[in-house]
Amino acid sequence: MEPILLYDTTLRDGAQGENINFSAEEMIKIAQRLDDLGIHYIEGGWPGSNPRDERFFELAKNIKFQNARLTAFGSTRRPGISADEDQNLKALIKSSTPAVTIFGKTWDLHVKQIMNNTLQENLAMITDSVEFLKKNGREVIYDAEHFFDGYLANREYALQTLIAAIDGGAETVVPCDTNGGTLPDDIETIMIDVYNTLNKYREKTNSLPIKIGIHTHNDSGLAVANSIAAVRHGAVMVQGTINGYGERCGNADLTSIIPILSLKMNRQCISKKNLAKLKNISRFVSESANITPLNSRPFVGKSAFAHKGGIHVSAIMKVHRAYEHMNPELIGNERRVLISDLAGKSNVEYKARELGIELGTNGLDSRKIVSEIKRMEEKGYQFEVADGSFKILMEKLTKQFKPLFELKSFRVHIEKEKDRPCSAHATIKISVGDTEEITAAEGSGPVGALDNALRKALEKFYVADLDSMQLVDFKVRVIDAWEGTAAKVRVLIESRDEDRIWSTIGVSEDIIEASWQALADSFQYKLSKERS
Repeated sequence: MEPILLYDTTLRDGAQGENINFSAEEMIKIAQRLDDLGIHYIEGGWPGSNPRDERFFELAKNIKFQNARLTAFGSTRRPGISADEDQNLKALIKSSTPAVTIFGKTWDLHVKQIMNNTLQENLAMITDSVEFLKKNGREVIYDAEHFFDGYLANREYALQTLIAAIDGGAETVVPCDTNGGTLPDDIETIMIDVYNTLNKYREKTNSLPIKIGIHTHNDSGLAVANSIAAVRHGAVMVQGTINGYGERCGNADLTSIIPILSLKMNRQCISKKNLAKLKNISRFVSESANITPLNSRPFVGKSAFAHKGGIHVSAIMKVHRAYEHMNPELIGNERRVLISDLAGKSNVEYKARELGIELGTNGLDSRKIVSEIKRMEEKGYQFEVADGSFKILMEKLTKQFKPLFELKSFRVHIEKEKDRPCSAHATIKISVGDTEEITAAEGSGPVGALDNALRKALEKFYVADLDSMQLVDFKVRVIDAWEGTAAKVRVLIESRDEDRIWSTIGVSEDIIEASWQALADSFQYKLSKERS
């Protein structure tokens, strides 16, 4: 079977998602990661539409892509002018990309009622624009905007727009489900008709083979399913974005489509080596977009291979595929066993092995830990989201915990002056072995001040160990809110260094006390890892 070409439009269509705004420099970094992943086409943006995209294409001229063809995006010429007069098409040529993607109108509603154009002029615009780009030495991909809606409204005209692009010399035509409302059954039926119609036209005109693509949006939650349906019926190019980012409900998610094509359908698209980079690039694009990664995202999400129920864990300890549809390591993910009040001995024993903690062979340690987890979760702890604190808890319960520092006392002072923001000051007294240290520090808030004071005190003993450690997330959740100001709070802290990310938890009626618990566990976890 013919290999599937992957076309990424994260930098253009993905950037149209709400609250997503990449700089030109960030776009370059993402493009380089996509190239390293083995993506075949990277759509860099719309040159001439904004200064950021223009800067991106200028920066890209100095980069040698190893696997991908950089692609500029634009529209067909405007009505009533020649292609060589159109500033949009000139900007596409100026971008110097080897490939160009242009979109044109397929739905007669858009041609007549939105553009106030004629159907015949619209066809001429498509052919003229493709011919102009071909004369300038570009590979041309034609995106048929609103194709499926247009097909259902006027089949003959929608198909004519594809033929107009082929007449101009387009190598690939891509039907687009722009509104995201088409169902998989209709995608299949229409793609079969497109495939047969274009093949008959090619034989009739003795023209070169034409590739058919698919571009779907997720407004009905079907973008991935529709893309796969199109591949099953002739599409050899799939357009999408990393993490499904895009306007409204987003685009087809390449982090799902790639493993489905490669592992479920045995369709060649990227190498097995590159497939293992999928989770990392998902995370990288999330961080570049400043969007919290979706834990439940299929394949690459943190929870995609997470197991909580004791029966499930007992089964996967014997045979992984009993409760997993694939090996998570193939796409760079990992199996996770969660610890909660639903946990059984199997969960605890699995986590102990994972975290390098020895349990007694008679099962008493496991039962003791399960009992303590259930007691603490009644108080508001959630160990399924705090592996760092859970490791420390298990070490304490099995008498394996060796604290690398102990708190003697701390004091936090908040000062507020009129017309000035609050400031925080923390004084902390800790002991390391037989040595005590008292340190003070400021911060933008009480937790920041505590963090700075603890770090300042510990650096006198563990300076090299803390250089790369940083707090990356801080969450506060009120438990039993009906208690009002006397309610408990749960604090979750996520920390990271160059190699790993870990989470810790604290629970108390006092937010500073809960924060201290989570903060102290985070530092204990980091320092113990450095010594293991």
